[in-house]
Amino acid sequence: MRSHLLNDTTAEHYRRSVTEGVERVAAQLAAADRPFTGITVDALAPRIERIDLDRPLLDTAAVLDELEEVYLRDAVYFHHPRYLAHLNCPVVIPAVLGEAVLSAVNSSLDTWDQSAGGTLIEQRLIDWTAGRIGFGPAADGVFTSGGTQSNLQALLLAREEAKRASLADLRVFASEASHFSVQKSAKLLGLGQDAVVSVPVDRDKRMRTVALARELERCRQDGLVPMAVVATAGTTDFGSIDPLPEIAELCARYGAWMHVDAAYGCGLLVSLKHRDRIDGVERADSVTVDYHKSFFQPVSSSAVLVRDSATLRHATYHADYLNPRRTARERIPNQVDKSLQTTRRFDALKLWMTLRTMGADGIGQLFDEVCDLARQGWELLAADPRFEVVVEPALSTLVFRCVPAAVTDPAEIDRANLHARKALFASGDAVVAGTKVDGRHYLKFTLLNPETRPSDIAAVLDLIAGHAEQYLGESLDRAS
Repeated sequence: MRSHLLNDTTAEHYRRSVTEGVERVAAQLAAADRPFTGITVDALAPRIERIDLDRPLLDTAAVLDELEEVYLRDAVYFHHPRYLAHLNCPVVIPAVLGEAVLSAVNSSLDTWDQSAGGTLIEQRLIDWTAGRIGFGPAADGVFTSGGTQSNLQALLLAREEAKRASLADLRVFASEASHFSVQKSAKLLGLGQDAVVSVPVDRDKRMRTVALARELERCRQDGLVPMAVVATAGTTDFGSIDPLPEIAELCARYGAWMHVDAAYGCGLLVSLKHRDRIDGVERADSVTVDYHKSFFQPVSSSAVLVRDSATLRHATYHADYLNPRRTARERIPNQVDKSLQTTRRFDALKLWMTLRTMGADGIGQLFDEVCDLARQGWELLAADPRFEVVVEPALSTLVFRCVPAAVTDPAEIDRANLHARKALFASGDAVVAGTKVDGRHYLKFTLLNPETRPSDIAAVLDLIAGHAEQYLGESLDRAS
């Protein structure tokens, strides 16, 4: 079994095995004529359940054959132009190359003596991102597993900076369109059930700053502590961007930590056309960025950035076997000093490879393309009497629903849209997401593929309308 260990004696075996795996994936990518096969759980689960994990196949080619059966053939392929569902992007080749390199070398980015150059590369990318945000030289940060972890760490720092003995007195303010990780983080941080105050949004799904000011003042009058305000730059459902400059003013007035969840909207940091949409982010105390959303990176690639590096001390613990205090005095950079994780992949390498191959403008151009595509999609929807669309896109998300002319019952319209989404997924012809707006069911396009064209959007809209009409026709037949 030592022949499977990657080392100097197995380099050729490694080369052959990885090459064969890459060829299989490349063949699947080239052959995929739709984003999904439409396979059901009931059809796929038995294939996986009957595999005896205690009886290895002992041959890479046989394992890859089996993998095609249980995974590759039926995977949901985000690279396909009619995958329009969640915040999943097609990935750029330099990042995939970086993934191959970091997996093979397997550096752990917790301490210098496990990663050396990897530590410095990650730190350089943190500094670069902080500069793009507009932070000064005191800024710092660390890569994380994703936006949820980044938001958790930011709120941990905010809690500690609040310097209040009773956690029950702390309040976090976020818009009603913010990510669920805000509530989840509050629970993990030991705050009370009422700790997160939901702030209403306007017609464009942006936080109402008048309502935020009212809630902050109420918090002060009640003798409570405004621990943090979470502004969102790219909400999951609508792609909406909260008014960052106004929120920054309120945070300064009430002494609240300002966190910007830019997991989605961070692509604007490299945008050539729309950078101004995120103006005010430089006034935040902390920022979440997800490179694996709008920088076209493979999962995972995320970071949390802070304006003042001193605040990261709240995440610092020293262990004699790992990062003893003397290493800080000796100016040895240990990223674990800033991280909630200990063992951590060298995910920063993917972004490094991307920037060194394509440049920031190359990434920004791709993100601008999907933002412009969303505008074209909105125009299609707004002009189509079969649909109603909720808001004009600030990024690359469209929320809409089919409204058949002959139907007025809101519940029946809900059922028609739910059916259309399920039928579309079952066909594999396209994948779209769903959400609720004011208690009613809507559909959602999240456009993160520059290869998607307005013609793809139009074709998927026709499919949705067709499935909805078919459902309504069958419903009328059943009723009669």
